[in-house]
Amino acid sequence: MPKESPLDADVLIVGAGPAGSALAAQVAEAGLETLVLEKASFPRPKACGGGLTPRTVKELALLGVPTPEDGGWVRNVGLRVFGGGHTLELPWPKVKSLPDYGLTLPRERFDQVLANHAQARGAKLFENTTVTQAKRHPGTGRVVGVTAKTEQGRQDFHARLVIDAGGVAARLATSVGRQPLTNRPMGTAVRARVKLPQPISQDRLPWMESHLELRDEQGLMPGYGWVFVQASNHLNIGVGTVTSGTKAKPAEAKALFNRWLPTLQERWGFSQEHLVDQPLGAALPMAFNRQPLYGGGLMLLGDAAGLVSPFTGEGIAAAMVSARIAAETITSALAQNRPNRRELALRAYPERLLAEYGGYYTLGRGFVALIEHPKVMQLCTKNGLPRPTLMRLVNKMLSGMYEPHGGDWMDRLIALAARLAPADGLRSGGTR
Repeated sequence: MPKESPLDADVLIVGAGPAGSALAAQVAEAGLETLVLEKASFPRPKACGGGLTPRTVKELALLGVPTPEDGGWVRNVGLRVFGGGHTLELPWPKVKSLPDYGLTLPRERFDQVLANHAQARGAKLFENTTVTQAKRHPGTGRVVGVTAKTEQGRQDFHARLVIDAGGVAARLATSVGRQPLTNRPMGTAVRARVKLPQPISQDRLPWMESHLELRDEQGLMPGYGWVFVQASNHLNIGVGTVTSGTKAKPAEAKALFNRWLPTLQERWGFSQEHLVDQPLGAALPMAFNRQPLYGGGLMLLGDAAGLVSPFTGEGIAAAMVSARIAAETITSALAQNRPNRRELALRAYPERLLAEYGGYYTLGRGFVALIEHPKVMQLCTKNGLPRPTLMRLVNKMLSGMYEPHGGDWMDRLIALAARLAPADGLRSGGTR
């Protein structure tokens, strides 16, 4: 489209989180005029734990984002799992297509690194810019831009394609009628950061802790917990809960966090005064909970599309995968001269995401239906953790680190289960 002002673009992205910034870097590098609208300013706090799996590390490498140790990136080799009275160390599965290590970085720094990377590739970032509504073509209803509150007042932005990467709220998508589905699980996470008064012991540095059972003096609690080592003697400590229903429960998760935190203090050697910040909470939309992922000029990425894994509550990897798939789709589609061909190319985006995650997330929904009950989780951990082969299989399944084609018998078993699981068809959209 002809550029009428600096506020017109080829691609307009709402939200500068991992999905939005990763997409912006790729489409801008491909030569497309790219605008990113971010409601806050960097650095901004986020509730996410900041633990990055090898799948995320791969996406960072594909983007060309450096992850040096002196930049605050801390490597880990796998999970140290606690549950049922057992402790088990599970290295990240060896998968040919993935690195064998994960990373941690505070989320506010991670997001800023990606936003800076997108700008370096040519994207234009507008901070403190809150999108209030979609602008739609009066004849077709197609989304052709947005209206936003900026530091200069109300402004309109126009683009050939609009992206909602605005997180769980997905306000832009909601404004055009894309409501969350009622048959998808929803998680809630609460985290806080601690600065330890003493150096972290070497045996703890390379592991991300996963607590499959949460207990205090009152007994077993619902949910799971984590402890991630970060740079400069910091810990990221959090809890997560999940339900088959559609409503997040932040108050319950925060109460759970406050009950569980004291159980870690003696083992890690800290007290309340060592908390760096107050607990932050966020909802975790899972398993394609908002659809259609594309239709009528509007595409959804990351948490706005409900791409958090129902197995683990981890969403950054899927957000960045969705950005890569979207970038490939968009660059191909916008090169088409005819509108009907361009539209047909854009509709490949949900099809590719369904092929990537459809059956796997259906398995995850069944998993949630089981483990949302604390007694079931207790039974599974008590009987499962003492069996190393079973736990290696479970680790591959939950982390999604398996070869979809080939690999060992565990890879083939998981891939077969994902193929046989009925992948719920993603609704395609016209003007909505």
